[in-house]
Amino acid sequence: MEKTKNQYDIQQIHDKLLEILVYFRDFCYKNNLNFFLAGGTCIGAARHHGFIPWDDDVDVFMLRSDYEKLQKLWQEKADTNRYSVVRSDDKINIHHSATEIKDNNTTFINRHSVNLDIHQGIMIDVIPLDAVAPTAFSRFTQAVYSMLFCLYNFQRLPEHKGKLTYYGSKVGLGLIRSFKIRYKIWKFCEKKMSRYSLKDCTHVASFGEGLTILKQRFPVEWFSDMSVTLPFEGYEMPVVHDYDSYLTISYGDYMTPIPEEDRVFRHDIYFMDLNNSYKKYKGIKYCVPKDRK
Repeated sequence: MEKTKNQYDIQQIHDKLLEILVYFRDFCYKNNLNFFLAGGTCIGAARHHGFIPWDDDVDVFMLRSDYEKLQKLWQEKADTNRYSVVRSDDKINIHHSATEIKDNNTTFINRHSVNLDIHQGIMIDVIPLDAVAPTAFSRFTQAVYSMLFCLYNFQRLPEHKGKLTYYGSKVGLGLIRSFKIRYKIWKFCEKKMSRYSLKDCTHVASFGEGLTILKQRFPVEWFSDMSVTLPFEGYEMPVVHDYDSYLTISYGDYMTPIPEEDRVFRHDIYFMDLNNSYKKYKGIKYCVPKDRK
């Protein structure tokens, strides 16, 4: 499936994403939670002092300890009428291993979630970082737990990951069809892959984004605090201490923009309305009864 071409108003998307990001930043400052711009969002800060012009999402990192505190603190102290914290659990699956901070008053429906009765607002992604296991054998088992976690957390067939990954995932999902059992497997694997202490390890990695990403490992000390910032759309946003090395490890020559023909949205947007709540469109744009399709 091709990624969505730039047929939506990217400035409108950027404005909403920035609103969420600034609120999230201020919430973290007030509640002693550390986060760092990640992925293309960090490239945007370093190269453009804001969004990559064609980027339609925001990613941030959090160390596991703060990541696990986030949901409870959000429910207690955030403006939950305006924003929701959404994470897959034993009741819903958003087919995404990250936690999402979603705007309740918007609609941003991805094609893969058009049949899901979930929060369909625009979001920023909060990605957990875990300590990399200290020995070769424990790193191998950690990688196995990571792959099983990804399989049963995402619960959908991966695109653009090669035939081996696609058919391996198809077999794995076919063997375990029960949502409750899949949930128990992914929670068990998540606990196992994140069980190592930062005090005993030298590096961290993102274990919920697949095999390619988990091979990218970064020194723990890069994430000690939010003292290093870069300008982002007129705001100062925290980045990892050696953000140049982080981006080089992850992307190579990140200062050179990708070819123009590859500048497409990351999300496969099915429908977007950033001025009205997704609830308005249930049964119309998502979760549409079969007799109305």
